[in-house]
Amino acid sequence: MTIALAQGRPARKTAGPSATSFVAAHRKELGTVGVTVPFFAYTTCFLLVPTIIVVVGAFTGADGGFTLANFARLAEPNTIASFGTSITVSIISAVIGSVVGALASYALVIGARPDGLLRRMVSAISSVLAQFGGVMLAFAFIATIGINGVGTMLLQQLFGVTVDPNWLSSLSGLIVIYSYFQIPLMIIVFLPAVDSIRTEWREATESLGGNTFQYWTRVACPILAPRFISAFLLLFANAFSAYATAAALFSQRAILVPLMIQGAMRNEMDPNQQGFAQVLAFAMVVVVAIVMLLSHIIEKRAGRWQ
Repeated sequence: MTIALAQGRPARKTAGPSATSFVAAHRKELGTVGVTVPFFAYTTCFLLVPTIIVVVGAFTGADGGFTLANFARLAEPNTIASFGTSITVSIISAVIGSVVGALASYALVIGARPDGLLRRMVSAISSVLAQFGGVMLAFAFIATIGINGVGTMLLQQLFGVTVDPNWLSSLSGLIVIYSYFQIPLMIIVFLPAVDSIRTEWREATESLGGNTFQYWTRVACPILAPRFISAFLLLFANAFSAYATAAALFSQRAILVPLMIQGAMRNEMDPNQQGFAQVLAFAMVVVVAIVMLLSHIIEKRAGRWQ
């Protein structure tokens, strides 16, 4: 009877693939999703959404309707002067940072081993200094070479040299401070490009009768030029969008576009200032987007030599 009952018992259905086997079979895809979802969520919250808010706000009037009146103030002398100052400071600091950083990168490649201590130290220090900005950087310069800074007092007591107290709050002082983080950033960006230069290329040039000048003008510089220009554009965008350092030094003067945005956002007397601030931000987005597009095109061309 037991056998009969066993034979009469309905057969069990074959179980489908378990959750464990599914995870094992799609581990790579799940890992990709797990990495990309937080990235796109972060990008959406802190890049895409603010950009949409700025673009929509630039074309929105005080009554909530569509308007182009906010763009009229872009032609005012103060606005044009602020954009001119921002572009000038960004270009000069980018030139200083790119030239000094490129020379430092070349000296590091020819003077230090790729896995040596000096190379690792310079790379680590550059990574830290490239992110050292904002109010902390302004305070560091004020405490060092400000009116009552340590360096200012030492120069006055030891050598009788008096530093202009308004120097840090001038455009030349701002350019020097910006160069402080522009040079390390250039080293980080441009060092791999200098590393990509192969020794065989110089040997081939010499074997064909070329000299050092011909090697640099016809081989090395044409290869490094796209990377150098791309790094320069990156440094320009970095300085053009910097805000906290300039805000700490120029608390009462809106000589840069980010400072004009700050002043417009804090103005509670004129409601139209909010729209003007978003127009300024929209114009900055356009400038940075054009610069980044040019950098991408140049990087794509430089990728042929990787």
